[in-house]
Amino acid sequence: MTQIITALAEISERYRALFVDLWGCVHNGVTAYPEAVAALQAYRAAGGIVVLVTNSPKPRAGVATQLSQFKVPQDAYDTIATSGDSARSAMFRGAVGQKVYFMGEWERDAGFFEPLKLLDSPVEITRVPLQEAEGIVCCGPFDPMADPAVNRPDFLYAKTKGMKLLCANPDIVVDRGEIREWCAGALARLYTEMGGESLYFGKPHPPIYDLARRRLLSLGADIADSEILAIGDGIQTDIAGGQGEGIDSLFISGGLAASETKTGHSPDPAALTAYLDRENRMPTYTIGQLR
Repeated sequence: MTQIITALAEISERYRALFVDLWGCVHNGVTAYPEAVAALQAYRAAGGIVVLVTNSPKPRAGVATQLSQFKVPQDAYDTIATSGDSARSAMFRGAVGQKVYFMGEWERDAGFFEPLKLLDSPVEITRVPLQEAEGIVCCGPFDPMADPAVNRPDFLYAKTKGMKLLCANPDIVVDRGEIREWCAGALARLYTEMGGESLYFGKPHPPIYDLARRRLLSLGADIADSEILAIGDGIQTDIAGGQGEGIDSLFISGGLAASETKTGHSPDPAALTAYLDRENRMPTYTIGQLR
């Protein structure tokens, strides 16, 4: 049974590092949550390490810039691991070919195609129309408010051509302020359901956790999984990912599942239990909002 807590400080001394989700936990896509920022600052002041682990398709430099815009101070975290960085590495190794059909918002996602200097011999990637493509790179929908089903005709064509879809953000939905939007994960899920092959690199899949551990090592911190706590509001991304990696987890019930868990300051215990049973997930701890 999950343990409901009211503050990170109740359990933080048990862990040397945190893998913290961003959207719905530290900010709402518009601005930072002050209590969450304060909790992370306090944890770091006590000697803990905060790795922001996000399913953003942006490179970590782009996420850092966005965090500054959202008023998340740099002293609230140590480093960042993004789904985008993990997926970019695969793309430049040729995971979906050299000629790719891009899905997303170019003004937002152009950084995904910036050269990756860490690779010795990266594949040269060219964006082309779908009919000329060898594979698909999906950073998100063209219209985040449109039903993913609008992509069925293109996906049917891609499937018949044997194209793989590289998903740079496995999230299904996200709440931008009060507005719920579709993410790349919804498109990848649809493509898979239609018989296509989708490649995932963010939570809950292993590559992003491998990247997060490498980020810790780059800070000189060799930390056992038993001393890491994964925090997030995505029950099938953040919590499922933590469980899959053998990492304890803290579920933010007041994020994506606020309605289902009847979360005000804290979740309703009965509603929370029903929700977790339905999702077949059991986080180590649950809190209404990160504080």
